[in-house]
Amino acid sequence: MPRQKHCRPEDLFQAIGRRDMWRYWPLLPFKSVEADFSPLEVGPSPTISCDKLAKKLGISRLFLKDDGRNPSASLKDRASNVAVAKALELGFSNIYCASTGNAASSLSCISAAAGLNCYIFVPAATPEAKLSQMLVFGSRVLRIDASYDEVFDLSMSIGEEKGWYCRNSAINPYLLEGKKTATFELFEALNWNVPDYILVSAGDGTILSSVYKAIMDLLDYGLISRSPVVLGVQGENSSAIADTYDSGFPFEPIDQTTQCVADSINVGKPRDVIKACSYTKQNGGGFIRVSDDEIVAAIYTLARTCGIFSEPAGAAALAGLEKALADGIIGRKASVALLITGNGLKDIRPVAALCKESKVLPPDEKLIKEELK
Repeated sequence: MPRQKHCRPEDLFQAIGRRDMWRYWPLLPFKSVEADFSPLEVGPSPTISCDKLAKKLGISRLFLKDDGRNPSASLKDRASNVAVAKALELGFSNIYCASTGNAASSLSCISAAAGLNCYIFVPAATPEAKLSQMLVFGSRVLRIDASYDEVFDLSMSIGEEKGWYCRNSAINPYLLEGKKTATFELFEALNWNVPDYILVSAGDGTILSSVYKAIMDLLDYGLISRSPVVLGVQGENSSAIADTYDSGFPFEPIDQTTQCVADSINVGKPRDVIKACSYTKQNGGGFIRVSDDEIVAAIYTLARTCGIFSEPAGAAALAGLEKALADGIIGRKASVALLITGNGLKDIRPVAALCKESKVLPPDEKLIKEELK
């Protein structure tokens, strides 16, 4: 559809009569609606106004975009949905990716529903919950005793030799187009009223770039009138994108050895780093670094104030908000939206100690009442 200013949302979206991410088809890279390949509904995920937590933090409004509600329980389903549709459009029967977990379980899920053969390359340390998803969906899973970055390179070499369709982050340009639909949904849920800030965790950089791409698309169509400040959140010991950005333009990737409790953003050689840094500079965004302890604390805060169990990478967005407020980067009267990128059941290791601390009681009413005291 040709670009035009000041479109009405219904002119772009509602005409095709869908409620999932394919309702944004006019802003996606397809000649026609390619949604019948799978019975799964990816999006819309809920946008939740959490007034209780906003009051606790001292900000005016807090919105949580909970993408842990998607079929494989992560935002990555949006990218996989587009990748699988494009693979089928181009006539491929085999698809592959390298992943720390979410992209792989997501691709496994969507591929199974679409009937594609799926090949997955993951580090051996991938959380069992994510690994179980890949396997139960029937993917051929190759666990490799190496870092994500080494696994990524191996997948590219083998995938290209085999002639499979590639779903790897930053290599496949369509992934960003799928991921941007989360931000479309966020703004639509807010009646196109833009929050002052959006925070999202960053690993390879593609989700961060997708937020900027969505904003620029919506500005181009006149559906929003201004851009929020976007802050990418990284771990203190896994901050290759933030370090690259801080080094200044022209950006030269700074690779590093990483360690982060959030496996989804534990990336030492981010593949979409230049795009993420370029979009950040172009749109006046920035980066926040948070510690593992701050991420784990944010998991508890989200669960106990908003009823959302987030995986560590999703909770990193809240940790980033708390850090930005403490450092004066975000004012106390701001409105803020956080992208919660995955469900907490993806990786329970950070909160597993709770199970060990929970007492097992005998079936004795007196003792149970004593415990309640």
